Amino acid sequence: MVLTIILISGSACSELPYDSWYLGFGSPNYMEAWIETADVVDVRGQTFYRAMSGTTSINTPPNNLGRPHGWPSNPGWGAGKNVTGADLPKIIYVRWKSYADSRTYEVFITLNDEQRQAMLKGEKAYCAWRNTWIISYLKGVVIGLAPGGIAKAWLAGPCIESMEIGRFTGRVVKAGPDAGQPSPRLRPESRTYIEQYGIPYDSW
Repeated sequence: MVLTIILISGSACSELPYDSWYLGFGSPNYMEAWIETADVVDVRGQTFYRAMSGTTSINTPPNNLGRPHGWPSNPGWGAGKNVTGADLPKIIYVRWKSYADSRTYEVFITLNDEQRQAMLKGEKAYCAWRNTWIISYLKGVVIGLAPGGIAKAWLAGPCIESMEIGRFTGRVVKAGPDAGQPSPRLRPESRTYIEQYGIPYDSW
């Protein structure tokens, strides 16, 4: 399934108060994933194929010290790229390989008008690490990818609290890579955790 089959209705373009917005990805501890493609359709109907691909941001502490259950209340920006030339996002299509459960998933993440308007509002924020006040924007879309095809999305900005977009359930892509075999790319720390504790599907 690809974005070219979606009919996009016309929409007025936006005047972005920044040069580009950021698309970032993370996964729960030990639940490693590889993004085959993240395609974006903006409000003008422009499609940006492979706006992001590659590994998600993840922690794999040794000795099973990490906790993969649930999501952080204020996630980091994750591994990603700026989507240059795009207007505000309408749909984000993600196809990813979950190394943790050896399946390939795809999901459509949609943003509504209220969420897009939030990306345009500046907010005065104090950055402790810079010891200064700034005007910050929710100019990042951060997506968490978990086994079972679960995707959680937020709007994020520097030095301000994130805003939840929603929780989305993807579907298995039967023609995915590795034919369902265990992935050789899973790190030893991740394999050890999963073999000992399993995958906490219900926590995401």
